Amino acid sequence: MYTTLASTNWITRFQPNSQARLRMFCFPYAGAGASIFYNWQNKLASDIEVCAIQLPGRETRLGEPLLTELPPLVETLATALLPYLDTPFIFFGHSMGALISFEVARLLRRKYHKSPQHLFVSGRRAPQIMRRRSPIHHLPDSLFIEELRRYNGTPEAVLQNKELLSLFLPILRADFTINDSYIYTDDIPIDCPILAFGGLEDAGVTSDDIAAWRVHTNSNFSMYMFPGEHFFIKHEYDKISSIIEQKCTERQFCVSTLK
Repeated sequence: MYTTLASTNWITRFQPNSQARLRMFCFPYAGAGASIFYNWQNKLASDIEVCAIQLPGRETRLGEPLLTELPPLVETLATALLPYLDTPFIFFGHSMGALISFEVARLLRRKYHKSPQHLFVSGRRAPQIMRRRSPIHHLPDSLFIEELRRYNGTPEAVLQNKELLSLFLPILRADFTINDSYIYTDDIPIDCPILAFGGLEDAGVTSDDIAAWRVHTNSNFSMYMFPGEHFFIKHEYDKISSIIEQKCTERQFCVSTLK
């Protein structure tokens, strides 16, 4: 059984741990909810607490209005996170989640003088790189579904089930609206290290796209490329969590408030 932090529904804790030395906030990809990170807690050291982000309109927040613009999402989410940043923390996000985690990290630094100890981004081109594919959020359902098949992230059983589609299509369409409408703005690099993960067979995100995250940190940058397409994390999360834990043990964490 897992719980949400205090009065907010934005953050799901699978195994609440008041003695944790580090909180790991995990940001899901388009269409997904916090539950995709359920098994991650068991892959990490017991003193790392996994806190998964739950966006409106899915799982425990089903029925809440979906968000289709990134700036208000980032602003609201950053405010929800603030009470829980007294413990050292890191961010991990895959695909759309990588973009959200990056923008939240920039806002926290800019507005609240706080920073994650490490930013882990996965399956996402660096934000300054323009998208190569045409927007799909506005397509009629039949064409939108065909595009989802090309991304290979939505199970075919869902795409073939009208009842499930009626639930998931609005969520996916809202999330792709966020992706398609994103406009990058320049800002100074963040001060924490960035580690970027990519899939060697990801048709939409190249190794150069992953390497381009380097410009967004004043600290160390590293990258790992895994076999697989865009959703390589589904079969590589054991290795990914091991790398994250290794990086966490390499640093001594302190409460992250910038001067």
